[in-house]
Amino acid sequence: MKALSLLILLSLPFSLLAQEAQQKGLEIAREADRRDTGFHDQTADLQMILRNSQGEESRRKIHVRTLEQLDDGDKSLTTFEQPADVKGTNFLSFTHKTGPDDQWLYLPALKRVKRISSRNKSGPFMGSEFAYEDLSSQEVEKYSYKYLRDENYNDLDCFVVERYPRDKDSGYTRQVVWLDKQEYRPQKIVFYDRKNSLLKTLTYSGYRQYLDKFWRADEMYMENHQTGKSTRLVWSDYRFKTGLEERDFNRNSLSRTR
Repeated sequence: MKALSLLILLSLPFSLLAQEAQQKGLEIAREADRRDTGFHDQTADLQMILRNSQGEESRRKIHVRTLEQLDDGDKSLTTFEQPADVKGTNFLSFTHKTGPDDQWLYLPALKRVKRISSRNKSGPFMGSEFAYEDLSSQEVEKYSYKYLRDENYNDLDCFVVERYPRDKDSGYTRQVVWLDKQEYRPQKIVFYDRKNSLLKTLTYSGYRQYLDKFWRADEMYMENHQTGKSTRLVWSDYRFKTGLEERDFNRNSLSRTR
């Protein structure tokens, strides 16, 4: 009994430290979410640059609409405008704070709407290095958290937080996120696959502030360490509170969106 009591006492400090790390990680995530709440809706233009392992590039022109949902995850509609082989393709995503997201893809060549099943969320989105699950709004409730350390990254003092997807169908075991302490903006995310091996790194650059509150990156660069491929997203013409409504995110109108 004495040996057992001693073992329990020795384990207490580690357990408390683990709980503190989890709580601090959750608090950091909540603060980042709080600072980005209230934009209502936004639109933006996007250039997607795909690069294969031989260095060959292809480009796509895209328009993105987003509607904020205060009681659930956000809704987004992604429309491909160029080149001709993907023009008219639409991707509609309803993110949920708990449970699997709802996602649909309209392919004009087939003239039909395809629902993306939860088991396929880890698959590549339109041949890019972004998975379908990467395109969902990153709701706090979708992960559990652990604060790891403070660290300087790109001359910014950052929190480093590890987060673990709650979705059993996620393609990731964990993600390590760098957020700057001043504005709580993600600066880098490192993704680990289902075997807990290094998979991808996403970096953000060129942040700008809109409406004196909301920060958006001009560029997002996703590098796949296992395939040598990469995808760069170049954002422009951000607009907020444009009057978008629920009816603008209707899966029945996917085939008519331009």
